[in-house]
Amino acid sequence: MAEKRNIFLVGPMGAGKSTIGRHLAEMLHLDFYDSDQEIERRTGADIAWVFDLEGEEGFRVREENVIEDLTELQGIVLATGGGSVISKETRNRLSARGIVVYLETPIEKQVARTQRDKRRPLLQTEEAPQHVLERLAAERNPLYEEIADFTIRTDEQSARSVANQIVEQLGF
Repeated sequence: MAEKRNIFLVGPMGAGKSTIGRHLAEMLHLDFYDSDQEIERRTGADIAWVFDLEGEEGFRVREENVIEDLTELQGIVLATGGGSVISKETRNRLSARGIVVYLETPIEKQVARTQRDKRRPLLQTEEAPQHVLERLAAERNPLYEEIADFTIRTDEQSARSVANQIVEQLGF
């Protein structure tokens, strides 16, 4: 690959962005970043703590700054947080600075993949996870679609299989 290109993975929580991103980066010999992990590294605290202390609004500001920094790098695969697309600036940066892949995942799969995960602040409410995920999907899925260069469904496939499909779509 003569020209270093960036690949940005977007989609809902439980889509497998981080796992698929690691496989993809390994296959393409690119550096892998996860925006949530980078926020944790920079703050020295986990995402839940940031949410508790600063609320979702404070977290989104941090997320926007981290994604701004990471998208300026070259030759990376970036797994973004599910809500990162709420920011118009972030959507613009992702679109302008790399290839955006939307990992589409049905609500049922998201519920199954996130049910035991206590590190997802938006699911730590009295509201049933299914309802939260449906509400988030209604708000965010059109935003993922708006910036996606292409979409891959992740529901019945392994992470490696999805990564292979992305490589095929990219023509690398």
